[in-house]
Amino acid sequence: MTPHIESKKEDIAKFVIMPGDPLRAEYIANKYLKNAKKVNGIRNMLAYTGEFQGKEVTVFASGMGMASMGIYAYELFQFYDVEKIIRIGSCGSKSKDVHVKDVVLAETATTYSHFAELFSGEKRQTFESSKLLNEQILNVAREKHISVHKGDIITSDVFDVYVDQEAFMKHFEEKNYLAVEMESYALFYLAHLFKREATCLLTVVDSMYEKDHIVPPEERERSLDDMIELALLTSSL
Repeated sequence: MTPHIESKKEDIAKFVIMPGDPLRAEYIANKYLKNAKKVNGIRNMLAYTGEFQGKEVTVFASGMGMASMGIYAYELFQFYDVEKIIRIGSCGSKSKDVHVKDVVLAETATTYSHFAELFSGEKRQTFESSKLLNEQILNVAREKHISVHKGDIITSDVFDVYVDQEAFMKHFEEKNYLAVEMESYALFYLAHLFKREATCLLTVVDSMYEKDHIVPPEERERSLDDMIELALLTSSL
């Protein structure tokens, strides 16, 4: 046990799917997992372990933001010997070519946070995701005829919908970023630190170019099934 996870070590699978929302973790367990067992409830950060297509997998909520992701990813890597994590979550599009409800696969995550520097003195602003996991996800996407945008994303300390978009994007002019979210940089950094595999699949729920098309909270929680199925099918390989 850790201060944040009550699970026994054997209760956590080596492959973890990490939605931000605890209720999304519960939804995935109820809809997709066989013999699902609740393995964490501390702070209502719900986690379930079960079987998907004959392989053991844990679905573990991360909460919102790098601070929360950093706690859970660190403890899963350090104390539970987790080998692979796929974050699944929502994002805002920063590209005219990436539309609401599209799926994004992160190749890198860039931030202006000091998360890694405070953690270990590492000053890199960009970390890569796992090429192996990304290749597996893209193979599954092709087999299932699910369209995926692959590219670079922004991990932000602020919910970008509430800030001046022009001022926000001036910090990120060096690349054509596909989307913005709030957790992946911390996950990718910790995977780098522990020499584990991690990546991120996102579903677009709002866009700076489609201001009238926003996915409501209930639909965010329960209708992001393409992204969820891609992650679960990859975990079963």
